[in-house]
Amino acid sequence: MAMTDLRSAKWCADALQALGEPHRIQIIDLLRTGPKNVGEITKALKIPMVNASHHLKILRQAQLVLHTKDGRFVIYTLDPKFVIGKNGVTLDLGWCKVEIAG
Repeated sequence: MAMTDLRSAKWCADALQALGEPHRIQIIDLLRTGPKNVGEITKALKIPMVNASHHLKILRQAQLVLHTKDGRFVIYTLDPKFVIGKNGVTLDLGWCKVEIAG
């Protein structure tokens, strides 16, 4: 069996590091119910908008969430790497799968 190449290992490590903060896990869990804007995320998590924006930026950089512009709002959704199930979400990192309970 071939060893994981360095590029894939780095991407996996970056994704796991991005998930290594409780608010970011909460954001992923929140987005599994559908697209949300920063205001909706801020309200649901009861955190300042600047904090939510910071966490979303890290999740975007790790390619875990997608964003689209809708007028003056930015709408966030889970990247298709996430599979939404009835018991939570699974992040498919190839050889490594991460379960996030819902």
